Amino acid sequence: MNLAVREATPGDADDAMFLLDGAMLEADAEAVRRRIESGSVLVAVADAEGDGDVRVVGVCVLDGGEIEQIAVRRERRGRGVGTALVEAVDSRTDGAVTAEFRENVRPFYESLGFEIRETEEGRYRGVLR
Repeated sequence: MNLAVREATPGDADDAMFLLDGAMLEADAEAVRRRIESGSVLVAVADAEGDGDVRVVGVCVLDGGEIEQIAVRRERRGRGVGTALVEAVDSRTDGAVTAEFRENVRPFYESLGFEIRETEEGRYRGVLR
């Protein structure tokens, strides 16, 4: 699988919403479109079959260096897509990358070196310096 991360374009909005909805993340379609227009959404795209048919396999919605939402197509999870998205955020951010997340994804953020603290029961905040 050839994987690349780039800024989302308006044509990526439906795919981004599909992934965010599939991950059961609360996302407003108009808000995501506005974020895309402002350059605050990254997508991971892959040519899985090597036939030139590129599709969106991951999405990351940002507020500066804060990861607001991140989602990966179910069949691509565990293949480095989320890691590539976070690395792209880190490379374009001056300062720390932060994220708030549920307990079930804590191992993902720990594996990337985030310093993590619990903010409330079952919710965490991570910082990558």
